[in-house]
Formats: sequence, C-alpha cells, structure tokens
Amino acid sequence: MKILVTGANGFVGRTLCRALYSEQAVYAIDNLRFGALRFHPSEMSRFTFIHVDIREPQQVRAVIDETRPDAIIHLAAIHFIPECENDPELAISTNVMGTVNLLEAVRHTPGVQAVVVVTSDKCYENRGWTQGYRETDRLGGHDPYSNSKACAELVVDAYRRSFFPPGGCKVATARAGNVIGGGDWAKDRLVPDAMRAFMAGAPVRIRNPGAVRPWQHVLDPVAAYLVLAQGLLLDGNDFGVEWNFGPSATSDVPVGKVIEALVEHWGAKAGWEIDPGEHPHEAAYLKLDRSKAATRLGWHPAIDLDDALRLTVEWYRAYQAGAEMRGITLSQIQQFLSKQEALQN
Repeated sequence: MKILVTGANGFVGRTLCRALYSEQAVYAIDNLRFGALRFHPSEMSRFTFIHVDIREPQQVRAVIDETRPDAIIHLAAIHFIPECENDPELAISTNVMGTVNLLEAVRHTPGVQAVVVVTSDKCYENRGWTQGYRETDRLGGHDPYSNSKACAELVVDAYRRSFFPPGGCKVATARAGNVIGGGDWAKDRLVPDAMRAFMAGAPVRIRNPGAVRPWQHVLDPVAAYLVLAQGLLLDGNDFGVEWNFGPSATSDVPVGKVIEALVEHWGAKAGWEIDPGEHPHEAAYLKLDRSKAATRLGWHPAIDLDDALRLTVEWYRAYQAGAEMRGITLSQIQQFLSKQEALQN
C-alpha cells in the first residue's frame, strides 16, 4: 500500500505520518512554508519527503505521476483565520485551487484508488444552531477561511460527479472540529498560544472565552481519516461522500472552560487574561453531528476532553523538560490505540 499525505509538515500531517509508520510506503509532501522540516532525523527513513507547492499544478501532477499512490489524504491548506483575513488570495489559491490541482492530477493518473480531502467544520453556513450540523446542511462561510473550505467541498462534489464514476477513484471529504494535541506550534490558536505562555511563565491572552468549539485530540480525526480511507479502498461506492468527525457532546465547551482546565493541568503560575485588541470575526457556536460516521463507518472518538487536555499538557511539559519528543509522541499514539481497542471491545 502506498499512501501520499499532503500538508505533511503541518501539525495534523505530522501526526498522521507517525500513525502510518507500519505502512509499506508513505510519501509526505509539503511546501515547507513554515521553514525547516519538523520531523526528527531518525524518522526520515520512514517517509519519502517531497517538496511540492500545492498551488502549482505542474508540480502536483508530476508528484502524483511519479509516486502513483493507492490512496491520498489531502491536508495541505491555510488554516489560520487571521492569515486568511490578511491574505485571502493565498487562502483561496491554496485551499480551493490546491484541491483542484490535486483532483486534476488524480483524474489523469491511473491507479489512484482513494482520496480523502480534509476540509473543516467551518465549511457550513453558521446559523447559530444549538444542534449539530449534518452533512446535508447548507455550506457557506462568513470569512475567507470558512468560505474557502466550503468552496473546496463544492469542488470535490463537482469532480466526483463529473470525473470519478462508480468503479473509478473514490473521493470523500472529511470535516472535523478544533484539533488539539502536542506538537502544534501554530500562532493565533488557543492551545499552542497557552502552552507558549505557560512555558514562558506568562498569562495567555484570550479573545473570546464564551465561544463554544468542538474540541478533539488530534489522534481522533487522524484515526477517522484512516478509517475513511480504508472504507474507500474496500467499498468506495458507499463511502465516497461527505463525513463529519466531531467529538462527543461533552467536548463541545466554551474556550473559557478549556483554558481553565489547561491552567489546572499545568499548575505552577499558569493563568489567562482577556485580550482587548480587535480580532477577526469568529462564529460564537458551531458543532458537528457525527451520527453518520458512527452508524456507517463505526467510528467513535476515543479520547474525552479531559484526557485530550491532559495528554496535551504532558507533551508540552516533556518538551520543556528537554525530553526526546519522538518517543513521547509515539507513546501517546500507543495510549490512543489502547483506548481505541478498549472502545471497540
């Protein structure tokens, strides 16, 4: 089995690649826009890393033709809302046209059997509902990031209907919520901002403590993407659609509750305060209905919110202490697999 992961140097991409250690061949592609490759040197024998800019169609076509993967998990995207606000052209060229470039390459390359395009829970037109959004609900987007993710969903649907008939390559989209976990160093994100502040002995500034988000540990959606890819490979005609992968209902909590839990887990002098500056628009409430994934894929989240926050704090505490982080990450993957096995039994 040959698997290609786009956006492999990002937080979720790195976690996914590490979860694929046992696979025969993993091709990891990224444009390294954040600088150096964020894998430990000892891990490089596990992957074939290829420098590719998803916005460049010829580069994408060449790497798909060269690697001829069986399955692709497409994560390459601009995820940060402030960055998308500041440069909407970059957001659209990456999140929308990058998806077009990938699907164009796939439809011209024999042998690719399955593609999972990861978008976001933000792809829905947010109507302020208290119930979870279902896959059949209207797409939309108030801001460039959300809009670009909705557009990517429409692109996939058009290509699936026009160019990937039954019996050919199977294409699905995956929508997940706010992922957290060790190894996320992104700016303008609650948990990594908090971890940086706590390690520096400073309070973290919070924009909107009342905003409710569907928090989930990164290993839960990573496992979901792999379950979906497997479903596409084995019986793609049933699974080549849209999927929500949200956490349990108890994990849909306000930012303020999450930061208080992080402060408690961290201890010492951890704290937080309100950031009084101006900020981009953010939806006040948004959650996903994951019932389709539960009934048709048999997927359920394995890590509750308290465990997700505990594992996250343990990872950054270990990092601060100078531990060998590859080993810490793999240990947490093993803990997750044990929880997943217990859940299935």
